[in-house]
Amino acid sequence: MILRSVVLFALAALMEIGGAWLVWQGVREHRGWLWIGGGVIALGVYGFVATLQPDAHFGRILAAYGGVFVAGSLAWGMVVDGFRPDRYDVIGALVCLAGVAVIMYAPR
Repeated sequence: MILRSVVLFALAALMEIGGAWLVWQGVREHRGWLWIGGGVIALGVYGFVATLQPDAHFGRILAAYGGVFVAGSLAWGMVVDGFRPDRYDVIGALVCLAGVAVIMYAPR
């Protein structure tokens, strides 16, 4: 169950961060409506993927995903835009991922 949840979080991050990046590219970098449209579709897919999490609580899923989004956004920036996070970015992302682990996977 944990592996499935982690894979779904990673897929959701790819869709949301990628979708937002495509919209950004379409608008801010003047790449046009096809980029924007692709981003909107990816963002819609993100919304669907989030519903596949094994936990049934919307608030818990979205709260935990926030931590995944923080770490994923930094990783996306490194891979796609050549962003170099500093140690505080890395520490902050690790804190967020620790929060994800507590929220989602602590025994209840």
